[in-house]
Amino acid sequence: MASTTAFEPVIGLEIHAQLRTETKIFCGCGTRFGAPPNTHVCPVCLGFPGALPVLNRRVVELAMRAGLALGCTIQPRSIFARKNYFYPDLPKGYQISQYEHPIATDGVLNYEADDGPHAVRILRVHLEEDAGKSLHVGSGDSDGDRHSYLDFNRSGVPLVEIVTHPDLRSPAEASDCFARLRAILLAVGVNDGNMEEGSLRCDANVSIRPEGQSELGVKVEVKNLNSFRFLQRAIEYELVRQTARCRAGERIVQESRQWDEAVGRTVSMRSKEEAHDYRYFPEPDLPPVDVSDEWIAEVRDSLPELPEARKQRLIRDYGLPPADAGQIADSPSLTHFFEATAAASGNARAAGNWVTGEVTRRLKLDGGSIDGAGVTPGALGRLLAMVDAGRLSGSAAKDVFESMYGSGREAEDIVQAEGLSQIGDEAALREIVAVVIGEQTDAVARYRAGNEGTLGFLVGQVMRATRGRANPKLVNDLLRRGLADGGGE
Repeated sequence: MASTTAFEPVIGLEIHAQLRTETKIFCGCGTRFGAPPNTHVCPVCLGFPGALPVLNRRVVELAMRAGLALGCTIQPRSIFARKNYFYPDLPKGYQISQYEHPIATDGVLNYEADDGPHAVRILRVHLEEDAGKSLHVGSGDSDGDRHSYLDFNRSGVPLVEIVTHPDLRSPAEASDCFARLRAILLAVGVNDGNMEEGSLRCDANVSIRPEGQSELGVKVEVKNLNSFRFLQRAIEYELVRQTARCRAGERIVQESRQWDEAVGRTVSMRSKEEAHDYRYFPEPDLPPVDVSDEWIAEVRDSLPELPEARKQRLIRDYGLPPADAGQIADSPSLTHFFEATAAASGNARAAGNWVTGEVTRRLKLDGGSIDGAGVTPGALGRLLAMVDAGRLSGSAAKDVFESMYGSGREAEDIVQAEGLSQIGDEAALREIVAVVIGEQTDAVARYRAGNEGTLGFLVGQVMRATRGRANPKLVNDLLRRGLADGGGE
């Protein structure tokens, strides 16, 4: 008989972030993505016998930046270890990583979400080198059609791995946590956030347990998820799969699985290794990494404002809604653009609406970044000031914005050239309102019968007659007066 036990999801994340360096972790080879295969390689990253690794100092500094931004304690001494396993794109037969003595430990990611405050504990941040890349080609219909190629350009690229405690309780929460971590790594200059190129990847450790039970269930690791959507969908599928197995009385197997987006399910890769399977031991060719208190303090003092703190400041100082503040705060460049626009317009709320609305929409349409936006904050601010002054309607402002974008033209010039100034003359509008009331007899009758919603239709007719140039507030006032006294006067 199938069980009806209710289960609780238990989720932890392991984020693999490529560090923003020009050279690899233990040699001078470049890290540029997209180079021809096997052109950024040398005896060190190819694992040739006798080739000794030399640690890149910049890598250590970036790892400390990540750890400090996540509230971790930087360890004065960390040690590299050999993680032994065989894979074709691992030429040495082991990966240089950190195990018992990582560079940073015991942090916490604090943030505000729609459902309240969250605190996700960070177990560790450690350094390691990336492996190479296997490229599989061919249909597989016959042995002659199947080929695998190895590209070692990625071998030795520096990574930090950020491991959370299993503090997450839903797929959506896990996806949000990954997004927050990405924003932090971007803000402190540790990672470029490019998940499509593989410089930021996430593994999800997923298990379930009966509600009310404190003991953890059997963990399944879903590997190499490179989008927030894939992460959420993979966890959703895995929770359904594990719950079905448990309710059928079947056993969950500890294993590594991968997400197949094409079919919408996880697929088993291999049984999950335990730490002892990797036969860790200290890397004999590298000394311990010793960092001084002075160096740690120097790195801490160099950190910029972090996204969550920036979000709270935008809410506090500019009165932005949390959703707008969160969207803007995720990007230092977007924050700068907003603040400059707010200063130029004198209206922070309007600036926030436009930056998260029209500006962001246009950037997505063009595939560009805010640093290359086709309008300056000052020009946008002057456009918004015209709206606030009653010289331009909101709908006309959007048309003006489109004309400004990428052209370098000022709002004032466009408004004058195209005759878009808002009509605020009461006498002129009263005549147009009277005509609309006289023509739209059905709508007028419905309004006078108590259908308030009809007023919006009548406002639209006036705006149409004035090509969107009428002052909407004045139009509303004139319509209400005209409908109340039985005419348009």
